[in-house]
Amino acid sequence: MKGSILVISGPSGSGKSSLMQELLKQIPDSYFSISSTTRSIREGEVDGVNYHFISKTEFENDIDAGFFLEWAKVHDNYYGTSLKPILKELHEGKLVVCDIDVQGHKIAREKLGNFMTSVFITTPHQKSLKERLDKRGTDSDEVIQKRLLNAVSEMTRMREYDYVLINDDFDKTLMQLLCIARASRAKMTLMDSGEFLSQWANIE
Repeated sequence: MKGSILVISGPSGSGKSSLMQELLKQIPDSYFSISSTTRSIREGEVDGVNYHFISKTEFENDIDAGFFLEWAKVHDNYYGTSLKPILKELHEGKLVVCDIDVQGHKIAREKLGNFMTSVFITTPHQKSLKERLDKRGTDSDEVIQKRLLNAVSEMTRMREYDYVLINDDFDKTLMQLLCIARASRAKMTLMDSGEFLSQWANIE
């Protein structure tokens, strides 16, 4: 068996970050792929923990060098997932958890589709998403409106995912996400069936 990738997407404010944190606590042999971004660091965030905060020039150089599994430009900032640590963790058989937007999901699916299971997380309705963004208190009204518009666009792409979770109850959604994560590791596409059958039948 090889490792697998769990890609999680959803509108900003859907609760996906909190769900991923709990998921990583409950699955020991998992690895969270820390994305790189050119956006400014927010209060309470730590470089190398929440994101790798890099310059636009450095990001664009890495794009040209092919160092990203996927990348996208959102709200005038770049976001991307470095490929090198992911391949290392997959080789070690770990569950690699990635927080990727809908644009990046499409690129990642094309590159590593056999290893991937994808989940789209959203709120019950747009009103509850706005309430969560307002309550978070980290963005201006203008930025919140941009996030809501972007969320509408993201929602139209949710059919591209393997699973969709409506996060109206955190504990229930977490349980569903854990079930998906554990099941993703038993996908037939991850198995070398010929080698397994030979071992099963004790064929030398």
